[in-house]
Amino acid sequence: MLVKSKVKYIQSLGQKKFRQQEGVFVAEGPKLVKELLTEHSDSVVEVFALKNWIDENKRVTINCNLSEITEAELEKISQLTTPNQVVAVVKHFNTIKPFAEKGKFILALDGIQDPGNMGTIIRIADWFGVQHIVCSQDSADWYNPKAVQSTMGSIGRVNVFYTSLGKWLEEQNDALIYAAVLGGEDLTKMQQPAGGVIVIGNESKGISEEVLKFCNASITIPQKGKAESLNAAVATGIILSHFCK
Repeated sequence: MLVKSKVKYIQSLGQKKFRQQEGVFVAEGPKLVKELLTEHSDSVVEVFALKNWIDENKRVTINCNLSEITEAELEKISQLTTPNQVVAVVKHFNTIKPFAEKGKFILALDGIQDPGNMGTIIRIADWFGVQHIVCSQDSADWYNPKAVQSTMGSIGRVNVFYTSLGKWLEEQNDALIYAAVLGGEDLTKMQQPAGGVIVIGNESKGISEEVLKFCNASITIPQKGKAESLNAAVATGIILSHFCK
């Protein structure tokens, strides 16, 4: 049985300030938790699961405290609308400050606000083999429960680094820095570049002037219909599909 203080502790991790204070985040669902236990077992602090999940995962090595809980207890600690069998408390990953390298791409996110977009972009980066994402300080927290869920397990395979984005871009000597904007070069007619930094802007405002001044190339996804804009994560996927052939 979960004590009241433990329930309150896990619930508090839905808020950024408590995640930062404790240095942990919450991961939920069989697929995500199993991947973290398999690939990052040392980072998993505690697991709370229904009996059926425990029975089905007896062969999974669990090097942390495992507590069997009831459906009612799962509902109390879950951040999901529909709780899904298992909740894990996981340590924040060690992140590194990346630098542009020839032949490789880095994503730079300027003011991405929606945690769902953040998580999906991490998942897309993982799909295309992009190892690093650099985020402005005002971008959504990648440990937000919605972001974690949207990564579908990719959260442990992509390095996400938060910093002053303009200052970081200024440090990328001789690197091609592509701004995803309206009116740039048609992405579909470009030769495949040999690496660089791809800057994706805020969902409604686009790339800030402060960041835009450090970009030395601009790219556009050609428009066929009348939609005002593309979702940031969708745009990221389209760009990477052309750049990472």
